[in-house]
Amino acid sequence: MVTRDPARRPRLPLGLRAHAVPWERQRSTWREAGPALIAAALRRAQARPWGYWYVAGASRDLTPAAPWGRVIAGQEIVVWRDARGTVVAGPGQCPHLGAPLKDSPVRCGTLICHWHGLALTGAPTSGWEPLPAYDDGVLIWVRLDTADANDAHQVPLAEPALPRRPSLERSLVSVYTTAGTCEPEDIVANRLDPWHGAWFHPYAFVDLTVVSAPGRDCSEEDDAFVVDVSFKVAGRVVVPVRAAFTAPGPRTVVMRITRGEGEGSVVETHATPLGTDARGRPRTAVVEAVVATSDRPGFRVAHLLGPIARPLIRHTAGRLWRDDLAYAERRWLLRSTGRFPG
Repeated sequence: MVTRDPARRPRLPLGLRAHAVPWERQRSTWREAGPALIAAALRRAQARPWGYWYVAGASRDLTPAAPWGRVIAGQEIVVWRDARGTVVAGPGQCPHLGAPLKDSPVRCGTLICHWHGLALTGAPTSGWEPLPAYDDGVLIWVRLDTADANDAHQVPLAEPALPRRPSLERSLVSVYTTAGTCEPEDIVANRLDPWHGAWFHPYAFVDLTVVSAPGRDCSEEDDAFVVDVSFKVAGRVVVPVRAAFTAPGPRTVVMRITRGEGEGSVVETHATPLGTDARGRPRTAVVEAVVATSDRPGFRVAHLLGPIARPLIRHTAGRLWRDDLAYAERRWLLRSTGRFPG
């Protein structure tokens, strides 16, 4: 039991668990985590507009010195920054003789094909056409209008629909990326099951209670899983918070802290389909952005120590995603072989 109410702002953000409940004796949650409830939330997310935008990676990681090579939804993409620092994206195959543009250098914002010197500034040239790209300061997005021809109700959007974030100038931002053998819906379904947190990640979460879950015919405003949970620090020391999980699009889940330490902070989980592996199995990238904020004076120090704090945040995310990818991959395996319950 947590001795502090997450609705109150204690002088210190820490709580002390009165009694440590053994893992096997915590309250079971399998009855609450109804497969039909999670499936309904997933269907609502999949029906929301996304405008053909895909997350390509972390904005901080794309420097002016070199391009990125990406395969998104089976399409080979190259991404770089032009002379003004603006993100440019387009097909990753040179239109001349098919060279992989991801291996070509960038000089003064111009991508120069290393096979025969075709210079790409980001404007259409010699059969090469740019793709819409967007840098939101945290993530870089690329729009692929032909990636999902079966999604007929979608229309291209000028910009990706971004979740509401705290001010980046006063936030600590970290992005973690990994990939697994599954489809985006398996990643999203994992995030729309908050009940598994304390069971599957006992090293990170304790005292988890789902305060409310969306009804089958809920409005978009009420389509959220609200959770009271304590993040473990060490021993019996915890940080209790209240968080809301929402799915603003078919491949994105946002966790927002609504009470307690770090109120207003968000964790965005984006699932980007990559294509198939040599065995024909789907591969999906997970790009998770943490935008952490706090009104406590000590957070200013953490913000200044970003180069030290960011690797620690990525390490924590990596540990959680080693488990959650196993969850998502298992879900895909059962679905693909007709053995998934429900």
